[in-house]
Amino acid sequence: MSALILVLPVILPIAGGALILWLPFRSDRARNLYAEILVCATSAAAFYAMLACPGKTATLYTLSQGFSLALRADGAASLFAGMVSLMWPLVMLYAFDYMEHAQRKHVFFAFYVMTFGVTLGVAFSANLTTLYVFYEMLSLVTLPLVVHYGNHESMYAGRVYAVFTIGGASLTFFAVIVATIYGNAGSFEFGGCMNLYVNHGLIRAAYLLAFLGFGTKAAVFPLYYWLPTASVAPTPVTALLHAVAVVNSGVFAVMRTTYYVFGTKLLLGSVVQKLCLALAVFTLLYASVMALRERHFKRRLAFSTVANLSYMLFGIELMTAQGMVGGMSHMVFHGVIKITLFLCAGAFMHRTGKNYIYELNGIGRRMPVTFICYTLGALSLTGIPFFCGFISKWKLLEAGAAAGTPLGTAGDCALIAAAFLCAMYTLTISVRAFFPVQGHAGAPQKAASCEAGVLMLLPILVFTAINVVLGIAPGIILDFIGSIASGSI
Repeated sequence: MSALILVLPVILPIAGGALILWLPFRSDRARNLYAEILVCATSAAAFYAMLACPGKTATLYTLSQGFSLALRADGAASLFAGMVSLMWPLVMLYAFDYMEHAQRKHVFFAFYVMTFGVTLGVAFSANLTTLYVFYEMLSLVTLPLVVHYGNHESMYAGRVYAVFTIGGASLTFFAVIVATIYGNAGSFEFGGCMNLYVNHGLIRAAYLLAFLGFGTKAAVFPLYYWLPTASVAPTPVTALLHAVAVVNSGVFAVMRTTYYVFGTKLLLGSVVQKLCLALAVFTLLYASVMALRERHFKRRLAFSTVANLSYMLFGIELMTAQGMVGGMSHMVFHGVIKITLFLCAGAFMHRTGKNYIYELNGIGRRMPVTFICYTLGALSLTGIPFFCGFISKWKLLEAGAAAGTPLGTAGDCALIAAAFLCAMYTLTISVRAFFPVQGHAGAPQKAASCEAGVLMLLPILVFTAINVVLGIAPGIILDFIGSIASGSI
């Protein structure tokens, strides 16, 4: 019975979010209060489920022999669910202020809350079938958020998003079938659950399709195009969903498929592993170059996300314990960093009505808190010591060197090159913000403040503090991830 507690954090926001469409709220304030209480209750339920049901499984429904929907709170699930549960209530506060003058706010907040539950469903999935179901649901429930503004640009982004994410998931279906038939119904077992006596070519082909399918949300080349395009969505969407929940669901699914379903014994050293590694290495370099070329503020950050997702995939595809620690730690730390940067970009765009980097000229003098936080995030993303981004990138470099393979070495070289590119495409924004070029558009005539409101600044400040604290004292997180990588939790 206690295992059924795992259902609560999944069903509560899905059902409660849907009610936002129907409840007769007398004011926006009443709706916002309801949504925030609902999200906080969901986070509390998620943490309670992690503590009360470690390693326990709740079977929701059996479709047929071998196909079942089930939830479990093991170490990997707790890592992803804990990260999302900490971030969602804070970004909801930001969204209240950001969306204050938007249209169709009931629809926005309904799907925004429901997405929380679906993401927790991805995190707590106990087998590949359940993960696949929630993974598909995540595409469907976030589509209305991408097209929220309803203009031509948003509708085009929505079509691209739907084609890539739903089409990518269709590639994974073959892997779900193979894992169900030959892998103990696709149950997540550390080390893999596949029958080693089955045709190895079939197993590896299924894994490759799973990597590409789940890798669509992780924006691996050539399936990355949807992510920069979807940056037209409201900033609370791009910040939380396209920098944390949706894209990290893709990375999390690749990790589950690699270490808990197919296992590294069949894959390590194979052509399939080398191909996946090569795609990750190429993507992180290619996206870093594209970020440097991009002039739109949020799209530059979106290309940066494409690059950093492949940092994580590089660590995972090394198929070593060190690689898993590097990849998963970067998933957590990058989530903290990138959500800060997106929120800062959104605050600038919301307060000034401007979108492009050249328009940032001198804005740091009018929004000092926002752009100091942005600069600290940029330093962390670059990999400067005493910030959390340095920790995870160092772990990835160690893993690549320890692998002792040509692609491991190539990946390390790519990581170093991408760090230099990252410094150029993030810190040049800070320079332009604080040291304006006189006579250029955007140079301030006076230092009148245009900082965002408290509800928008509070999450930015909290995530900036977490960035610094994790950079100085990352031990608890790294020890937890190390336990996951060893299979002990």
